[in-house]
Amino acid sequence: MGIEYELKYRASEAALEAIRQAFPGQTQLFSMQTTYYDTPSGALSARWYTLRLRMENEVSVCTLKAPAPGIGRGEWELPCDSIEAAIPELCKLGAPNDLPALAAEGLIRVCGARFQRTAITLPLPEATVELALDLGTLHGGSRQIPLCEVEVELKAGKPEACAAFGGMLAAKFGLQPETKSKFRRALALYKGE
Repeated sequence: MGIEYELKYRASEAALEAIRQAFPGQTQLFSMQTTYYDTPSGALSARWYTLRLRMENEVSVCTLKAPAPGIGRGEWELPCDSIEAAIPELCKLGAPNDLPALAAEGLIRVCGARFQRTAITLPLPEATVELALDLGTLHGGSRQIPLCEVEVELKAGKPEACAAFGGMLAAKFGLQPETKSKFRRALALYKGE
């Protein structure tokens, strides 16, 4: 199982540009289109599972995120064009064994996101992090809201170093902590909340 540890911050477009200029190292640009799935009864989201199919620069990646002990979340992903075909393969990678039984109810598209990501890998003294600068929209049902956020994801090293860097970044660029994932915010749109 991969463990994902990341911090999210709400930002302005001006803050994204200032961060981009402050860290001019090698960047990668991604065009992201994400579709999130659940069962008609909401069985996946009720267990805090996030099942998604994301196009990343025309490459299709299926991912499951689930609660994990301690800090972070469990994350399993693989290249695949079909969310249904990905489920048994995600389980082979270590995803929760109840996923196929839950998905047997059927899967529906509930919400999504479209955004441009600028990714910057930064080596820190005790960690390596990826800065993801995301700008686009979240959508669910007939509603949509703007997406402008910074993610600081631990790639290697100590979570404490990642957290300290995220805190410094927030203070320097006026970022506000975001406690809800993209999925949870888009799901709220789908539910009309």
